[in-house]
Amino acid sequence: MMDDAKGPDAKASKRKDAHLALAASDLAMSGIDAGFDRVRLDHCALPECDLAAIDIANCCLGRPVSAPLFIGSMTGGTTHADAINLELAGIAEAAGIALAVGSQRASLEAGRSQAAMRERAPSVPLIGNLGGVQLAMPGGIDLAKRAVDDLRADAIFIHLNPLQEAAQPEGQTDWRHVLAAIANAVQELGVPVMVKEVGAGIGPDVARRLFDVGVHAVDVAGLGGTNWTRIEATRRADAALFDPFLDWGLPTVEALQAVHAACPNGRLIASGGIRHGLDAAKALWLGAALASMAGPVLRALTIDGVQAPDPDAAMAVMERCKDQIRLALFLTGAPDLSAFADVSGRVAVP
Repeated sequence: MMDDAKGPDAKASKRKDAHLALAASDLAMSGIDAGFDRVRLDHCALPECDLAAIDIANCCLGRPVSAPLFIGSMTGGTTHADAINLELAGIAEAAGIALAVGSQRASLEAGRSQAAMRERAPSVPLIGNLGGVQLAMPGGIDLAKRAVDDLRADAIFIHLNPLQEAAQPEGQTDWRHVLAAIANAVQELGVPVMVKEVGAGIGPDVARRLFDVGVHAVDVAGLGGTNWTRIEATRRADAALFDPFLDWGLPTVEALQAVHAACPNGRLIASGGIRHGLDAAKALWLGAALASMAGPVLRALTIDGVQAPDPDAAMAVMERCKDQIRLALFLTGAPDLSAFADVSGRVAVP
């Protein structure tokens, strides 16, 4: 679907819609595994609990949710992307889980509101999104405030994507003062500020610095799922420059283990290569408070990123994921999430 914008906005819209189509394809998948198959939870042959009574309800950003899950950031900034986000909002509301939108910058700069998402999802957490390098630019805090106000967001993600920006032909590569801008956002925005990568992972040193300036949560967003370097490299004439960097980064399990060990009291989110509810359960066991899925939901919602959305298919993915989390708890003898944190398991050395 083409957008109505002209000039630079039209170019940005074409890029965003191309991202959607590429993100739904096999080309976008990382060549390195996220690591969840190395995580083995011990089977309990005598669970002493009722599968039907397993409780995975939780609280996210002050709102009750049906599971410690959310639909991860995917897209934004075009008519097609906004239509997808509206469908995702309806799915999140029906499933009782949080939703994080894709970057809001393009929509805001084009004067296109996403306020209808809150109308579609009045009771679940909605999380806005702005790039870290954009936040650090003149007017960045005002843009972040507009993002929060337009969505009536419960929180905002600031995404860190230096590799993606370097690979993107139009990318921003001056990353000075981004941490200071995040610290300022924590003080100025009036909602929790969360930080995420986009698929190359956040390690313990960066996580410590983020928690030190008051960030509410860190999404390690590791390698193993949708790979934005691969997506952006397809758009370059000199794509071979990035061949050695196509799978640069920290796999999700490694990032989650390292950050949890370094920041045991920090609120962590896991994303990057979570394929189903068992992966999500393993992420929770490794120390995440929430697990995020984006790629599997997008591919269910719109098979190739272009076709009209199929919300029933995407809803089925989320409901199956919740059922799989409950089954993981049952098979480890845990009646609820608190007990699940203490079950036995191991992570094999890669």
